[in-house]
Amino acid sequence: MSKNVKQEKKDMCEVTCFDEDVVKRVQPKLEELDSVELLFKALSDATRLKITYALTIEKELCVCDVANIMGTTAATASHHLRYLRNMGLAKYRKEGKLVFYSIVDDHVRQLLTIALEHSKEIRKK
Repeated sequence: MSKNVKQEKKDMCEVTCFDEDVVKRVQPKLEELDSVELLFKALSDATRLKITYALTIEKELCVCDVANIMGTTAATASHHLRYLRNMGLAKYRKEGKLVFYSIVDDHVRQLLTIALEHSKEIRKK
């Protein structure tokens, strides 16, 4: 246990100090992250992340297709898709009795592509 405590102390400052100018510049900018926090919260759920990724692979998917891809009920798939839509990550269109979902814009696709590439890099190390 003492070994872990020693390691933890190595990655901490040994004195308390801060650069007031840096704090004043950076701190107000953190408020810009409020909507980003919600985006990552939406994608932090494994099911929603997988559904979003599936929507980056196909241009659009029917709720029934998503349910079968995920191995869930249509109601569960619909719930997650609705959440993604409400968070501004997905959009839908209705065609007769079918509802099709797609990614709202290329930023979502880019975000997942970058995250996936990063994950692959980490696994290589």
